[in-house]
Amino acid sequence: MATKSTRHLVAPELDPVIDVFPPIDFSQGMAALRSGFSLRELPPLPPELAAVSCVERFIPGANGDPDVRVLHYAPPGSAAAPRPAVLEIHGGGYVIGSADMSDPANRAIAHSLGCVVVSVDYRLAPETPWPGSLNDNYAALCWLAGNAGELGIDPARIAITGGSAGGGHAAALALHARNVIRQTGSGPAICFQLIDYPMLDDRTCVDPDPHPYTGEFVWTPELNHFGWKSLLGTDPGGDGVHETAAPARATDLSGLPPAYISIGALDLFLDESLEYTRRLARAGIPVELHVIPGAFHGSGMMQDAPQSKLANDLRMQALARALGVV
Repeated sequence: MATKSTRHLVAPELDPVIDVFPPIDFSQGMAALRSGFSLRELPPLPPELAAVSCVERFIPGANGDPDVRVLHYAPPGSAAAPRPAVLEIHGGGYVIGSADMSDPANRAIAHSLGCVVVSVDYRLAPETPWPGSLNDNYAALCWLAGNAGELGIDPARIAITGGSAGGGHAAALALHARNVIRQTGSGPAICFQLIDYPMLDDRTCVDPDPHPYTGEFVWTPELNHFGWKSLLGTDPGGDGVHETAAPARATDLSGLPPAYISIGALDLFLDESLEYTRRLARAGIPVELHVIPGAFHGSGMMQDAPQSKLANDLRMQALARALGVV
């Protein structure tokens, strides 16, 4: 972390959110912190987003695990052909958050792209360390593909998305789905992975030469250490961490779906995102990267800022291309 403040590097349009972002204080206990986030009121939905249906479902967990709660979004009206689908995995440092927190964004994807969106309420750490959340996310992917006919979707056009810890989960899910297909010759395929400001590498917590201009705002090195330790069940940065816990640990990135990565220039995850992008490209994976100047972790909360609008436009355009939506 920088020894001097990096606030002078923050884009002026994004600066106000620093002082109003909900504080993240794990010392108050997980229950209190989680309830504080879940009780935040969202603004009323515009009519076009309110018209998108949202149904709560409980699907079978993997290998005897508990049922997994998902939110199933569908645009209004019928479709002449099977729709594409997006499996969305929420963020929250692996320890907080829920499927509900992405409700407006998931409705916007369903409305704008005419696709089905399923958001996963995976089990959180530290109560459920890895691989519990991975199992829940993969169960949702299998359910989505396995019920394509009932859901009216095209199983060849399933993309996965996530931001922050959700981006890490999405990258891990892409690795796991690839591995299952390689090992068994079957399993649901993913056509595209969209990972925003992703939490990919536990070794960032022990980097002897940390980036001097990232990680000051919102998601700090201290919070990052707590999140990774909670997921792994041990101190981050050690030996034996599986690639589907920390995707940056993967030694083979070949055979993964095309990727989209966006990251703020002041985000703690900048270096690991840049390195993952480089390695995907070296493995022959089509990858699109956007670094947003002056942006920090969570600055997208300032939705009307030009940087946030640009990032959202780029994200939607990438999804549309990947899903064949014209």
